Amino acid sequence: MKIVGVETHVCHARMRNWVFVKVLTDQDGLYGWGEATLEWHTRAVVAAIEDLAPLLVGEDPTRVEHLWQMMYRQHFWHGHGIVRSTAMSGVDLALWDILGKVTGLPCSKLWGGPVRDYVRTYCHLGGGRLEDFYETAADDARRFADLARQAVADGFTAFKSMAVPPTMALEGLKPIRAAEAAVAAMREAVGDSIDIMVDCHARPSPAMGLQFAKALEPYGLYFFEEPCWPESIEGLAAIARAVSTPIATGERMTHLAAFRDLFAAGGCAVCQLDLTHCGGFTEAKRIAALAEAYRIALAPHNPQGPVSTAASLEFGFSQPSYVICETVHNDVPWRQDVVSEGFVVEKEGRIVRPNQRPGLGIEINEAEVRKHPFQQEIPQRVFYSDGSVGDW
Repeated sequence: MKIVGVETHVCHARMRNWVFVKVLTDQDGLYGWGEATLEWHTRAVVAAIEDLAPLLVGEDPTRVEHLWQMMYRQHFWHGHGIVRSTAMSGVDLALWDILGKVTGLPCSKLWGGPVRDYVRTYCHLGGGRLEDFYETAADDARRFADLARQAVADGFTAFKSMAVPPTMALEGLKPIRAAEAAVAAMREAVGDSIDIMVDCHARPSPAMGLQFAKALEPYGLYFFEEPCWPESIEGLAAIARAVSTPIATGERMTHLAAFRDLFAAGGCAVCQLDLTHCGGFTEAKRIAALAEAYRIALAPHNPQGPVSTAASLEFGFSQPSYVICETVHNDVPWRQDVVSEGFVVEKEGRIVRPNQRPGLGIEINEAEVRKHPFQQEIPQRVFYSDGSVGDW
């Protein structure tokens, strides 16, 4: 069996262009699907996959680790830059999908079989709708409460919000009080039985992140995400030591050594590796094993397309430390038109039962994908009140 081609299929989904990767073999009807979505870098990722293809064509697709090593170590530059690692991830997921189909097993059974009966999921406020999740002003506490109630009405027992506004390296009490009011409103709206997460999007400096973390600590957050730049491991560790709220990060890290340094510093309690950025299943399994040694929870970053979701769930059924899966369901109204899925979502509680189909258990409708060709992603820019550039 040989690889005969690597294709990319781009599907515009408003905020992101989903980049689906299809690895073709010389066996009729045998191929694998992966995803390599990287917002605002779509053309670069597609080109990177084209650059990787000569390493893959003619090779045995079931030698997944061998091919991963080739993609990571050949061409001189190691594959941990975000564009190359995302391209690699998409290919790697597709190779595991092929291996599952060859053996007739879901991917989770290739790694020892399911370790749980279901995977819990959480949503973004607004279900992933750009305007609700990213553009609700932090000082609009009533809107946060309304969106929180809607998430619970949709069946979720956990949801994530962006209740922390962009701030300069140091500001006064106004943004802290706004974030506190928004989280207080959500907690009052849904009660203590619902888990609330707050995502800072790495906007604050370590000093501001610490102040936000302390202000929100009384509200019992499930986790507090990216309270400062991921490059500031010392800052993350200082915040983690200062509060009881679990700190989550890792979505922007792309290789094992980066997670090693993060875990060793005590920078997080929740590892948010992204299967479409960190090197696919092959590297994610190594990261998960390291997280297990530190007793760190896994809650993968997954705001992308449907192949990423299938991969994140399949991974969740195989990893003991996995606690919850991020999902979006309302980013575009036609999301389910492009994919057939093997897993089952129960409306009550939004829990997911295992996929029973081989590989990732999904099929992409290429005709539907073609209805949504590439468009430049919606620009997102942040400037502080003095005109200086902020983090989105």
